[in-house]
Amino acid sequence: MPRFVAFDVETPNSLNNRMSAIGITVVEDGVITEEFYSLVDPETSFDAFNTRLTGISEETVWGAPAFPQIWERIQPMLSEGLVVAHNAVFDLGVLKKCLCDYGLRWKPYVRYLCTVQMGRRLLPGMRHNLSVMCDYYGIPLDHHQAASDSRACAEILLRYIEGGADIRQHIRTYSFNK
Repeated sequence: MPRFVAFDVETPNSLNNRMSAIGITVVEDGVITEEFYSLVDPETSFDAFNTRLTGISEETVWGAPAFPQIWERIQPMLSEGLVVAHNAVFDLGVLKKCLCDYGLRWKPYVRYLCTVQMGRRLLPGMRHNLSVMCDYYGIPLDHHQAASDSRACAEILLRYIEGGADIRQHIRTYSFNK
């Protein structure tokens, strides 16, 4: 079984070009081996909607590292394994915009799995938002908290694999080129 790196980001506003929190859950040989969470100072304004949704505000991120400092820590984690997210195009898009805005480079392409897209193929006829999937599998969730969401994503992927899913059919490529 390959190494999986599930991640989730929270954003401060509707532009979705910065993150206010990130959670990462690493899975090796079918076991969660590492977890990381940090608030992120997005260096931009917060919308009231996002603050209500996540509980994260300008005051909450006061003193938190900005994205470049977080990137130093998370880049090695994200670079070693198959990247996984629930609604992956959203989270990868936020990551791409952060990298671009701060003039940071990563690899040009990343292989990823999206647990929403997998779920639609593996479990048709049901909703695949994170809370529904967690209820279905009995996975604890503190929704819109990046650490909980990334762990839930990892757990969902493990349930898919335990159910016999062949992940190779679901691997996609995301471009980090401009």
